[in-house]
Amino acid sequence: MTFSDHPVLIFDGACGTNLQQMTIPDEAWGGCDGCNEILNLYGPEFIVKLHQSMVDAGAMVIETDTFGASSVVLAEYGMQDRVREINQLAVENARTAIAGHPDRYVAGSIGPGTKLPSLGHIEVEELARSTREQVEALLEAGVDCLIVETCQDLLQTKTALISTFEVLAGANCELPVLASVTIEQQGTMLVGSDIEAVVATLEPFNLFSLGLNCATGPQDMASHVRYLGHHWPQRISVIPNQGLPEVLNGQTVYPLSPEDFASQMHQFVTDFGVSIVGGCCGTSPAHIKALSEKLAGVVPAVREVSQ
Repeated sequence: MTFSDHPVLIFDGACGTNLQQMTIPDEAWGGCDGCNEILNLYGPEFIVKLHQSMVDAGAMVIETDTFGASSVVLAEYGMQDRVREINQLAVENARTAIAGHPDRYVAGSIGPGTKLPSLGHIEVEELARSTREQVEALLEAGVDCLIVETCQDLLQTKTALISTFEVLAGANCELPVLASVTIEQQGTMLVGSDIEAVVATLEPFNLFSLGLNCATGPQDMASHVRYLGHHWPQRISVIPNQGLPEVLNGQTVYPLSPEDFASQMHQFVTDFGVSIVGGCCGTSPAHIKALSEKLAGVVPAVREVSQ
């Protein structure tokens, strides 16, 4: 069975919040504390361990630790010349984790960066160059799909997708490309676009799926997922946080238990026809295990999409 053939694809859980639970020595950060992607270089055993915990929990798709592995982000740590190396090692680490597990896949993660073009933080061409470089490295390393995720600005999203498809065309490669936007609690992306604008803007792209991730838990995503179910013709992904983050005693916590998380996600599959699920901030291997068990043998609802 190929990546595209699975009726439901289960992605892994959070990267950053799970790494924060590990005891990682200073030398593994290479002087770049807080840059998770650097661990691919100096502490690969921690990345492999995280990936393996998600595979053991039932994740079918492991995202590479490359969310911020573009030159734009790595320049903040003086590591912009090591983009190719970091991305390729990240794919190797993910491959190590899924070795011996049939029907497991590696998704090349492409985050939004730290500068948004609509807010004047970065020129579109610089963002495009940075994306192309990262996509080339992920492609060379042998990912099974690419996910442009946590998109907060439609100009950034379009730039990333155009750059991604340019690289794929140049390599004569047809790899599944997934796009995932972040809708804040107020109902729009960070720069103000709603889900209707997202669908209208991204409809021309040959996307494998479109969906939501981060910002909120599943409950706050329901109306947007319902809209996608009626208006987006391809597959839909939902990869929420472990509920809406709260601050208790100065610490950020996420409220949903694995069972509650899995139940809400199950409803997206059976009611709205969602066929790609996983976890973002806060979600642990326990959440992915509960999700995998809850969705065993479940077939997504048939959707009626308006033309």
